[in-house]
Order: sequence, then structure tokens, then C-alpha cells
Amino acid sequence: MALRPASERDKRRKTRTARPSPAQLDRLVAEATADAYNESEQVCGLYTMMEESLAVPFTTELLGVAVTVVGVDLTDDDRIVALCRRGKACQRISILDLPLPEPPPKGAEWIHAYRRWVE
Repeated sequence: MALRPASERDKRRKTRTARPSPAQLDRLVAEATADAYNESEQVCGLYTMMEESLAVPFTTELLGVAVTVVGVDLTDDDRIVALCRRGKACQRISILDLPLPEPPPKGAEWIHAYRRWVE
């Protein structure tokens, strides 16, 4: 197995965004839910931060098919979903089930924070 030249490995490392640590995610959750009085308001706070911070559109893959995530939405039953588009078709996918591309889009830390909050 041949190793890539050091400069190529370093370049690849720099393009990856490190996943936030549990402590960083806890801080994000605390920031988004600071003024929330119940679970519904907490979800709304996390959704607001995600909507404001997540760089869309971005491309990811669902079931082996490339889709474009064009935004996020909050459902009537307080779930955050990704609005995924392929051609003329658009479908909502739970943000919990959305695979993130590598490197992830700017603001993806809010998706990780929401996933941690749900756990």
C-alpha cells in the first residue's frame, strides 16, 4: 500500500472539519435552549440556530442517490427535517437520518448538537 505524499495528506486533513466534542455540543445545546421553558421551545431554539447557521444548499447521498439539501424545516410535531431535492422532486428527511457529506457544510455542528439533544 503506497502512502500519499505528506503535502497531499496534510491538504486532505485541512479540508475535513473535525466533529465537535461532547462538551462543545453541550455548550451549543445550552446556547440554543437557554430561554426555553419546555421541550417544544428547546426544539424551536435548536431549529432556529440550525436554520441561521447551516450553509445550504449542499449535496449529500441518500440511498445511493445524490440529493441537494435546500433547507431545514420544523414539523407540526416538533421534529427538524431536511428539505431534500432531486430534480423536481422534494422530500423531507428527518435531520436525525440525514447523512452528512465529507467535508460537512458550514453550520453542521448544529445538526450534531440536535442529535445529541435527542439522545
